[in-house]
Amino acid sequence: MSDKVVELNVSRTGVATVTMNRPDVHNAFDETLIAELTRVMRSLDDDPAARVVVLAAHGKSFSSGADLNWMKRMAHYTEGDNLRDALQLAELMRTIDRLHKPTIARVQGHAFGGGVGLVACCDMAVAAKGATFSLSEVRLGLIPAVISPYVVRAIGERSARRYFLTAERFPAEQAYHLGLVSEVVDPEWLDSSLDALIDQLLKGGPKAIGAAKDLIRAVAGRPIETAVVEDTAQRIARTRASAEGREGIAAFLEKRTPSWVPPSEGN
Repeated sequence: MSDKVVELNVSRTGVATVTMNRPDVHNAFDETLIAELTRVMRSLDDDPAARVVVLAAHGKSFSSGADLNWMKRMAHYTEGDNLRDALQLAELMRTIDRLHKPTIARVQGHAFGGGVGLVACCDMAVAAKGATFSLSEVRLGLIPAVISPYVVRAIGERSARRYFLTAERFPAEQAYHLGLVSEVVDPEWLDSSLDALIDQLLKGGPKAIGAAKDLIRAVAGRPIETAVVEDTAQRIARTRASAEGREGIAAFLEKRTPSWVPPSEGN
């Protein structure tokens, strides 16, 4: 294990694993971790070699939220200082949410406060049985402000009314029912379940996956009006005419594997 607060490993098949490395404080946030996670995620969005991004953590916990020493420093901040601090965390969440690459959270342990926000920002999440979640901010006299758009989107307003206000802990199985995580598995099956999702993602066209993420943002929550109909038609027209779209259709008609699929993923 290195002394970096964030470790990055990119495999030959294009799987970028971003690992939070503060296990001694349960991967709690401070300004350094936030800045480094933001920097690494931005670099991956610009890296064509990275096709899937996995957000993981060393130690027993995924992330316990805000670091206690960071919070002590906050107590002496002015409102302006706190605003600048909050905007940095907000930018991290937005960076992960808007990444053009598919993102998966690997949740091996507790996710509290901002840790829940990280999970909600990822496209999907695999959690180990025994992992617990909590939106614990109100017990500190705070609110889950900058993570709220992503968490409310993931679990819905009604569930947010409960868990934002009670700050109670809930198990991985409940996180699954709420829509916060995609799968819950025994700890020993965590990586194999993650690999199964990655295998599926690597079969999709890299540009098409990014365009599909943009498409979801464009249509979610909007009435099906003329502007939406025309926009979706323009999107598929552009995709069909793209080099990747032409390759995908040709591969299908010729009964071969598309060029973007790694050899081991062709079956």
